[in-house]
Amino acid sequence: MILGVVALSLIFSASCSSDNNNGSGTTTPVETDTDPMTAANVRTYMADPNATTETVALFYNLRKLQKTKFLIGQQDAFNSFYQDITGSSDIKKNTGSDPALLGSDFMFITDDQNDGTAQNWYHQQEVIITDDAKEAYNKGMVNTFCWHFREPYRGLSFYTDDMTAEEKANAFTSILPGGENHNYFKRKLDKVASVLNNLKGADGKLIPVIFRPFHEFDGNWFWWGAAYCTPDQYKQAWQFLVTYLRDTKGVHNVLYAYSPDNSYTTSSAYLVRYPGDAFVDVLGMDNYGDFTGSTSGVTRANSKLAMLSTLAKDKVKISALTETGYRVTATTSPISGFFSTNMYNALTGGDISVAYVMFWNNDASGYYVPPAGQTNTQDFKDFTTKSKSVLQQNIPSLYTITQ
Repeated sequence: MILGVVALSLIFSASCSSDNNNGSGTTTPVETDTDPMTAANVRTYMADPNATTETVALFYNLRKLQKTKFLIGQQDAFNSFYQDITGSSDIKKNTGSDPALLGSDFMFITDDQNDGTAQNWYHQQEVIITDDAKEAYNKGMVNTFCWHFREPYRGLSFYTDDMTAEEKANAFTSILPGGENHNYFKRKLDKVASVLNNLKGADGKLIPVIFRPFHEFDGNWFWWGAAYCTPDQYKQAWQFLVTYLRDTKGVHNVLYAYSPDNSYTTSSAYLVRYPGDAFVDVLGMDNYGDFTGSTSGVTRANSKLAMLSTLAKDKVKISALTETGYRVTATTSPISGFFSTNMYNALTGGDISVAYVMFWNNDASGYYVPPAGQTNTQDFKDFTTKSKSVLQQNIPSLYTITQ
């Protein structure tokens, strides 16, 4: 079992990691851990000081884990497969282990067409998604949910390309308190709360979830993007979401993840729309654009993750590469060394602490993570066996705090 979860001192080498030892014989400097978080005060650093015991343990353990390891995860790993070959997750088909983290989405769950009946397709997806989350928790994995929240006028899409100019201009402000669609927003949050408050594992306990709403907000492809709301409006919506779920609906099994796309290179820019430490647990970043095969792209990604890692350390938060990957299809070939060299170096180069990386989902026509039998299957397998990588089979206990 890979631990290092409660270590109070860390050894940092001049290279990315022990996997990249240059054999120079230089003395490895020792850095004393000055983390102010302890098992006794951990709640004071969380968005929800009244979080469940398991949720507090997850926050604590991920912060400890990120100093030495990172979890490997995938979106929809249990229900979306390359070439629709069902069964085990594609990661397990490749490595023999499930991922350490499962990504899911509230999109179908909160869809206007979900009427809650057994024959309804959207409700069927809700059952699949929640069953998958329970399976993941029962295996000791981490659950994270994003929310591709459909626009509040017609409820058809989350992409601005599918919206009229008037809808794009008004959708976000309309969900704020006093707005014409604020009650619509609350009804959707009611549904999210209902799912979270009834999501229990085999142990009978509420399952902790990392919730990542309003993601990639620095782009303009979603209706909550930077072109459609001011920083203050974005903060207001985020703060309302957290306060409503936590204080009004009594949801106490959530860690909240703030997750722009990859446009920010400085902490000051990254924090322009930041809603505040009292409303965020995870500092994340989605990044596809820097992982297209170039060395310079890997360097850029590493630099951005270093900025993120430093911020998370200063704010006593979890840091994560919340969404990434490179999609391989019949017409798009794999990038040589994408996982074992490019991705691993970006995640480990320099003094970086990242708790997890999540790859996007596989589907019938393409994959972000290769199952068995692909030309880059071994590259991914090599990535998962490196010293800082963690899959489900060697995940430490994350839902209890061990002194």
